[in-house]
Amino acid sequence: MALTYQHPLIYCDMAMVQQRLDEAVSLYRALGDETRLRILRMLVGSEVCVCDLARELGIAQPLLSHHLKTLREAGLVRARRDGRWMHYSLDPEVVEGLGGALSKLAADHRERGAPTRKCC
Repeated sequence: MALTYQHPLIYCDMAMVQQRLDEAVSLYRALGDETRLRILRMLVGSEVCVCDLARELGIAQPLLSHHLKTLREAGLVRARRDGRWMHYSLDPEVVEGLGGALSKLAADHRERGAPTRKCC
């Protein structure tokens, strides 16, 4: 049974909130690495074989696998096996959702304006 907070104006399923936070942390952590950002850039508009990613990035296969696993777990990348090779592509829904979430954050910030309360 999930913990909930009930208020006349608010009903919040805390387990769902925690899950969404965990997903957001995973997503932003995946984006917090230069190599993973380079991988995402290479996947824009096409599916790329892992051998091409390794060659272009100039990194060892085990390290590349680690980065790809992180991107898959964050939901940013899809994997497809073709014989002995793996092919990777962006998950467009997740990438678009990320853009939408950041746009919403920026719009909310603009709407609220500069803080008016002074600290201490």
